[in-house]
Amino acid sequence: MKVLAAMSGGVDSAVAAARAVEAGHEVVGVHLALSRMPGTLRTGSRGCCTVEDSMDAQRAANIIGIPYYVWDFSERFKLDVVDDFIAEYAAGRTPNPCMRCNEKIKFAALLEKAVALGFDAVCTGHYASILTDAAGNKELHRASAEAKDQSYVLGVLTADQIAHSMFPLGTTPSKTLVRAEAAARGFSVANKPDSYDICFIPDGDTRGWLGERVAPATGDILDREGNKLGTHEGAVAFTVGQRKGLSIGTPAADGKPRFVLEVRPVSNTVVVGPREALAVKEIAGDSYTWSGLAPEHPEVAFACHVQIRAHSDLEPAIAQVVTRQDGGIEFKILPETPLTGVSPGQTAVVYIGTRVLGQCTIDRTVSAVPLATDSAATAPLLSSASASPATVNA
Repeated sequence: MKVLAAMSGGVDSAVAAARAVEAGHEVVGVHLALSRMPGTLRTGSRGCCTVEDSMDAQRAANIIGIPYYVWDFSERFKLDVVDDFIAEYAAGRTPNPCMRCNEKIKFAALLEKAVALGFDAVCTGHYASILTDAAGNKELHRASAEAKDQSYVLGVLTADQIAHSMFPLGTTPSKTLVRAEAAARGFSVANKPDSYDICFIPDGDTRGWLGERVAPATGDILDREGNKLGTHEGAVAFTVGQRKGLSIGTPAADGKPRFVLEVRPVSNTVVVGPREALAVKEIAGDSYTWSGLAPEHPEVAFACHVQIRAHSDLEPAIAQVVTRQDGGIEFKILPETPLTGVSPGQTAVVYIGTRVLGQCTIDRTVSAVPLATDSAATAPLLSSASASPATVNA
């Protein structure tokens, strides 16, 4: 195949490109310039897609012996990832910019351009696997090494995108082996630190970065009953699960610490309460997609596992697509054990075995600890008698 290898400048993408060449494919390397700040440099393991990364990618491409280009996607990145990140926080949500980058940049803008130029697939260094079912349908699966598995951040991929993707590292048992292979190939990035945090906030100060871009507005800090406990200088500075920095002053009646339970952008209020109220028994989202072939009857409850963060565990759950009383359609998920620290804006990725079935952006949550006045709490979402993995084409 004719393959476009996305080379970030890290060890994973370099080894992935080399393996694609050795598999007999015609490979061209490309580095995505996502920032228009030419002086941006990596600091240790913070930041990515920098000038240094571009040079590292070119050195690897030269050793592999493939053509190498730098494509400017900075404007698209700003609109689809950075501006979206700001807007989501301003709306009281907690977005995942890495998933948005995969969705909008690496497997949308890049893949669209690659296909238009005659490439058959885009190759990346993600740790995930693509398998083919008995009917010839491509499926996205977890990598063999679960500790390094990155299928969660790829959960936004559609069937067409999966069909044009290649992940050569999916069957590699450990990152240590990838680094050893990189060293054997002579790549200078063999021991380069992995990047972490948000690439466009390399110092890790998300609150400070947002404070410069979202105008602060004083609002109230409330308890779950609606009583005012204090004021804040800007709701954007708070995230669900946060304990420090509340500056309420008055202690809780039971003397226990309080945590942020909810951020309400319309009223510009922050709701706080006890730790146990962070437990969530139900999550739901209007915006959902299927990775590969969709279930034949998604309206029928099915057993699955759900993951809500890149490095969290898979949790057993029951899910289905339902029609609300207002006529809207949403993907609802009931975890077997309540989840903690879940916030609207996060992504819930659903698995059947090792296969990524689909994902939804969480729009709302239901606490597992209702108020005493919540006697008419939400009725059970699903009938356990109807829950069966057999309803899904896995």
